[in-house]
Amino acid sequence: MQDCYFHSNVPAVAPCADCGKAICATCRDDRGSCPSCRLAQKIDATVGTRQTLGGQVPPRASAPPPPPPPPQAAPRATVTVSEPEDPIESRALVALGYPLWPLALLGLFDRKQSRYLKKQALQALGFNVGFAAFWGLLELASNVPFLGWSAAIILPFLLPVFLVASVFFGIKVWHGDDVHVPVISDWIEERLPAV
Repeated sequence: MQDCYFHSNVPAVAPCADCGKAICATCRDDRGSCPSCRLAQKIDATVGTRQTLGGQVPPRASAPPPPPPPPQAAPRATVTVSEPEDPIESRALVALGYPLWPLALLGLFDRKQSRYLKKQALQALGFNVGFAAFWGLLELASNVPFLGWSAAIILPFLLPVFLVASVFFGIKVWHGDDVHVPVISDWIEERLPAV
């Protein structure tokens, strides 16, 4: 048994009286027509009852060409010069420089880097040096009697904070966002404005 032309997996009961397509009981009307034939009949009926509009349309060849537009001053085109997109390898190298400082140092030697990536490589180095200095300061303070207890409490939490911050900054650099490391970014912008 054949399926309905309009419904898949529904068995056809008879062919359409007009076009002969196999149709199911849902699609078949009293006269045995399918939905597409009924639609075609309605369209044909409305086309025959259309009213003609009065007036004439002049032939296309006799119409004069439209006048040219008046001359205007050409608008000034603004040219935006954008830096070329940084290579994906350079971005990855600088992004991995936040958790792994030797990669940031290696990223500084890349000649194809943009100003943005050089700044981020310097920030990554500053971030690592700053955390190492803070670690060393807390390590020294933990050896001082009575004062060292508070430093010894902070020391175990420093490594997870470093890992989370370095991964966060690395992801932002990878996506091309501007990273602002709290103390280091300001210091780099003051000392090296041309970077």
